[in-house]
Amino acid sequence: MIPNNTKFSNPLFGRILTAMVTPFKKNGAVDYELAIKLSNYLCENGSDGIVLCGTTGESPTLTWAEQHNLFVAVKGSLNSRSKVIVGTGSNCTSEAIEATQKAYEFGADGALVVVPYYNKPPQEGLYKHFSSIANAASDLPLMLYNIPGRTGCNLLPTTVNKLMNFPNILSIKAASGRIEEVTELRAACGSKLSIYSGDDSLLLPMLSVGAVGVVSVASHIVGLQLKTMIESFQKGEISIALDIHEKLQPLFKALFETTNPIPIKAALELRGWQVGSPRNPLTPLIKEKRESLLQIIQNLSL
Repeated sequence: MIPNNTKFSNPLFGRILTAMVTPFKKNGAVDYELAIKLSNYLCENGSDGIVLCGTTGESPTLTWAEQHNLFVAVKGSLNSRSKVIVGTGSNCTSEAIEATQKAYEFGADGALVVVPYYNKPPQEGLYKHFSSIANAASDLPLMLYNIPGRTGCNLLPTTVNKLMNFPNILSIKAASGRIEEVTELRAACGSKLSIYSGDDSLLLPMLSVGAVGVVSVASHIVGLQLKTMIESFQKGEISIALDIHEKLQPLFKALFETTNPIPIKAALELRGWQVGSPRNPLTPLIKEKRESLLQIIQNLSL
């Protein structure tokens, strides 16, 4: 069994956080009622909390007002045991500060703050960006979000170490696609940093080197299986965890065959959740990939 000691970080927000899609009506408007139903379903089926308005939630095409209204609707419907983390990042520091302050004022449990995108700041700029946000919302726990494949900029572990001087920076979503990122972060920051895998397919290997959980896309439809995998790993039942990890790999791969959240929205619709098509410039999943995804879902008896 895995020893319960200080070498293993505490899961600041729980083990499984679902990066929830944003449901849209046929006219393209946000479907707040369906968002409430979906968030409650997720928290009853494996998720410890919800991440709103992240990449999977199509934050680039949501207005700030839509993001705020979505948070108010979902947060108000969930009990206090389910965490609600809000994506408040921006490549404009003042906008990120304002969004994070509002998240705190309206009762968010945390904020997911992505590395600034497109403008590619140096490490000193990243430090100033995140430190300004941390100072402006000093009582709100922050989850840094490193995803260089989307932002074009990599947040280095040495910079994260400096940022941990701020008491509300204790967590990071590691989505570089490298298992080594977890080891590098732990070497620089120690066990106080709660590291979450940003990739479902890397969850088990990242757990083995010190991650505490996952910000998941697949948990929309396999949340209970992911929960069993994590619990099995924690109990030292590695063969059970590995079996689940291997069985879910085709699904993990299919959900990222094209740009997220196109496949997960299709998967939800195949399971009866009418979450609508992604907003432009994203497009619905093409027929061939949809049929392949359906086959995978059927093979898993979902």
